[in-house]
Amino acid sequence: MGKVKVVTFDLWDCLFVDDSDEPKRAQAGLPSKKVSRREILHKELSKFEAIERKIVDVAFDVVDSAFRKVWHDQLVTWTVAERLSVLLEGLNKNLPQDLFEEIVRSYEDMEVEFMPDPAPGVMDALKELAKKYKLAVISDAIFTPGRNLRKILKANGMYDFFEFFVFSDEIGFAKPHPAVFETVVKRFGIDFENLVHVGDRPHNDVIGPQSLGARAVLVTVVKERPLEGVIPDAICRDYDDLPRIISELDKG
Repeated sequence: MGKVKVVTFDLWDCLFVDDSDEPKRAQAGLPSKKVSRREILHKELSKFEAIERKIVDVAFDVVDSAFRKVWHDQLVTWTVAERLSVLLEGLNKNLPQDLFEEIVRSYEDMEVEFMPDPAPGVMDALKELAKKYKLAVISDAIFTPGRNLRKILKANGMYDFFEFFVFSDEIGFAKPHPAVFETVVKRFGIDFENLVHVGDRPHNDVIGPQSLGARAVLVTVVKERPLEGVIPDAICRDYDDLPRIISELDKG
């Protein structure tokens, strides 16, 4: 394999602990993000016509399931606006455009208002890796779009470590679609053998890069997921070990 020149990172449960914002919301007296989204929509729809909360909840559950199916099978993440449009169509409801956009923004901004925590040890690992390699972020956007993920990275002092960002809502594809990794390779003018991707999901973060000739490090610092037959090039259980792991891959 070639020398490692670029290291890319997933964001959720890799750079940041997903849902670590929930205790902060609870401390502020707010419900979970899942409940809040449903409450917001039910409240606004009820201003125009009576609707049972359980109907809104079921519609949300169906659209969330459809989102996950499309994400996994078609490698696309619907934007928040697309998700809300599908939900309203299923309910046979319409909202004024300004109110629709306001609801979308409220969903997109939740993780900016109460930010998630960085993964333990990730800052020191980034500082060390940035001395030797180019770093980039490749992340699927679920409810929080790329523009707000950048805000979260900046607020936590990570943004400047990275030279490039690929977010699924901006590129139109999700991992492990080849396009997300091809974009990085083209940006830095490297071959796939010069790329190492770091992430927590075997399906998204290992299969994709490996299928193109890049290498993949599975991170279990935050969450350990079933491998399901996937074999990463290395496994990182502690971010203190990541610089050494990348160095060993660099040496072949």
